[in-house]
Amino acid sequence: MTTSRRVGADRPVGVPVSTAAVFMGGLLALLWVLEFADQLSGNSLDQFGIHPRSESGLWAIFTAPWLHYGWAHLVSNSVPFFALGLLILLTGWRRWLLVTFVAVLGSGALVWLIAPGNSITLGASGVVFGWLTFVLVRGLFSRRWREILLGALIFLIYGGILLGALPGTDGVSWQAHLGGALGGVMAAWLSKSTPVLSR
Repeated sequence: MTTSRRVGADRPVGVPVSTAAVFMGGLLALLWVLEFADQLSGNSLDQFGIHPRSESGLWAIFTAPWLHYGWAHLVSNSVPFFALGLLILLTGWRRWLLVTFVAVLGSGALVWLIAPGNSITLGASGVVFGWLTFVLVRGLFSRRWREILLGALIFLIYGGILLGALPGTDGVSWQAHLGGALGGVMAAWLSKSTPVLSR
């Protein structure tokens, strides 16, 4: 009896750089269009942020990451959003969807559970933190030296923003950052333990 196996069948199917760049560029452009619409409407889209411990706030877990409090907030998220999202997308659509979903869920859930009740939380930074921690730790789960080296390089570039997951800065949702970061670690573990999800 003979068996056969596709070489590389357990590895994620990559996305071409041009395709990944166009997709991430389009997604980033959508964030800018939404902020433009929000400005024109007198910040009416801000209501779709997360209202902690309210029933409507649960649905906002999935809308809040794509909205921002003004141009400065959006600008600060734009470069890491594009760069980290691109890095993950290059390794495959399923992996990108997995990491993004878990980061959104982790970030939004922690905000909904423990953020101050009189707050409304918006912004892509929870997703950015999830993408960042995924890139930082995935090599520890996969034991692939290239992923470990890439994680070390990305830590040198963006590692400092992890301080945003600690309480202390007024107007900054450390809950969203911490929840997203935990989601990224969880996604790295899921990606390794359930390979079909990462292809």
